[in-house]
Amino acid sequence: MSDSNPRAHWPVEVQREYEEGRNSGCVGSVLVSETDRVRVWHLSIAPGKRCGFHRHVLTYFWTAHNPGKARGYFEDGRIVDVEHYKGETRHLAFGAGEYMVHAVENIGTTDLLFTTVEFLDIANKPLAVPDHVRLKIPQGADIKMAS
Repeated sequence: MSDSNPRAHWPVEVQREYEEGRNSGCVGSVLVSETDRVRVWHLSIAPGKRCGFHRHVLTYFWTAHNPGKARGYFEDGRIVDVEHYKGETRHLAFGAGEYMVHAVENIGTTDLLFTTVEFLDIANKPLAVPDHVRLKIPQGADIKMAS
């Protein structure tokens, strides 16, 4: 492994994806809800596909909705394989200036499904999120709140 590039042992396409996504604030497939306090994401990864590289700067937790196998690629060059179970939940916290960059690949045979909740009222400023990842509410959908 190269001291100057801890990711040199990764496939070239994964290294390219890292360079393109390392500053992305898209920590899921679709941002389904956002308030001044939280962002709620859904993440779905089909077998053989990857959730691209993204940067976590906010304290958050995620929950797996079903079992599956994943491979994580981390900025420091680590590649970590894990087996997720239904209901698995992990909490991660980042102080001022701290972050984590990674990507998740589905190496199993079933879709990986997660919900991630980020907390916006912490030391780090939330990263920008492009409109194309925000949930599009269908026309005519009844979005009234119960009173």
